Order: sequence, then structure tokens, then C-alpha cells
Amino acid sequence: MRILYLLLAVLLVVLQGVAGQPLIPNTMHTCSLRRGVCRYGRCPVLYYQIGSCGAVRSSCCVRYVEVQEWLGWKAP
Repeated sequence: MRILYLLLAVLLVVLQGVAGQPLIPNTMHTCSLRRGVCRYGRCPVLYYQIGSCGAVRSSCCVRYVEVQEWLGWKAP
């Protein structure tokens, strides 16, 4: 019976470390944190794909100007 209390305590300590993180990461939320937009299919002109949004054929797109700002380039 004591082993169950020990296992419960270990489980609570392990789960406490990931309290702010979801067990299954939401890629749409990750895309919006990176200032992107989820679009079905390919990114339109003047947008750059920085990842996917988890759904079939969906892309996380960012304007090309913002990509240049991240890299330290000056926009024309």
C-alpha cells in the first residue's frame, strides 16, 4: 500500500513540471505565436512558409518582409 502512495507522489511531481504545456502541442497556436497565418495549401505570393498547421496540406505562412526583419535584413 505504501508503494501506491510513493507512485502517486512521483506522478504528481512529474506532472507538475509540465503544468503550463499541453500534452499534445497545438500547431495552430504555435503558428500564431510566430506571427504566422494558417492557410490551406501553399502560401500566397509574398508569403513564406515557416511550418505546417497540423491539418492536411495546411501551411503556416508569414509575410516575406517579416522574415527579412527576423534575419536582420532591411526591407527595400
